[in-house]
Amino acid sequence: MNEDTIERVRRFNREVTRRIGALSDDYLRRGRSLAESRLLFEIGSDGADVRSLRARLALDSGYLSRLLRALEAQGLVEVRRGSDDARVRRARLTRKGRTEFAALDRGSRALATRLLDPLGTSQRERLVKAMTEVERLLRASDVTTEVADPASPEAQACIAAYVQELQARFAHGFDPARSVSAEPGELVPPAGVFVLARLDGRAIGCGGLKVTAPGEGEIKRMWIAPDARGLGLAQRLLATLEAHAAAMGLDTLRLDTNRSLSEARALYLRNGYREVAPYNDNPYADHWFQKDGVAGGN
Repeated sequence: MNEDTIERVRRFNREVTRRIGALSDDYLRRGRSLAESRLLFEIGSDGADVRSLRARLALDSGYLSRLLRALEAQGLVEVRRGSDDARVRRARLTRKGRTEFAALDRGSRALATRLLDPLGTSQRERLVKAMTEVERLLRASDVTTEVADPASPEAQACIAAYVQELQARFAHGFDPARSVSAEPGELVPPAGVFVLARLDGRAIGCGGLKVTAPGEGEIKRMWIAPDARGLGLAQRLLATLEAHAAAMGLDTLRLDTNRSLSEARALYLRNGYREVAPYNDNPYADHWFQKDGVAGGN
């Protein structure tokens, strides 16, 4: 990555932190820092689990605890153990906290108005459109992908969501028992690999690779949560699986897909997969694809 690109990102960060008042200990003139104010926003009127707050705000547990104690000392928040599970701590706004939340909300709206007011209509539209794109790309950059146990609860939740979606989208439903197998034991080394994508501490996508013969493998269980689509995650998952395939010495990858999954077919075609004759008897497959030269990086 070149230095000019990095410097432009740094300049953008400096301008944003200045304009939104992130450098002040009196954010929105409410007598507290942006960190404390943002935590109040995240707790919100419904309250939130401390573990969820830590993931959503990407804070270490020690710093989050200090922020919560500061808000408790101000009488704005109370933190209690869960009634069903004592290991779960939940933060809620007090009556004073709800009043403060409303004041912060008004101040935040006023700040947004001040940013937009000096601009003409077309400039406002350009700014908001650019902000939306920046937000989308920042979320994409926050996604992590890593090898996971396909039998773990979060992996099984993703696979169950994948199956449920196919049941709804396929013309005649979907029964994984009638399809080509991709059991957990087939998706762990050396038989294969399973990858999870995570955002804000939540598994939002998955993909599996199954070794089918020496030097050959098959892509299975590719899925992205509906609320995470449009972030380029399918592309990243596919690239991750191909990298694992290359490391495992698999030079040829195959996969099949249903006619209803037009977005999946487009993904494979633009990544060098070519449509081939059926290589299995999967009753749900309408298209079969193959990519050669994976181990060589082609």
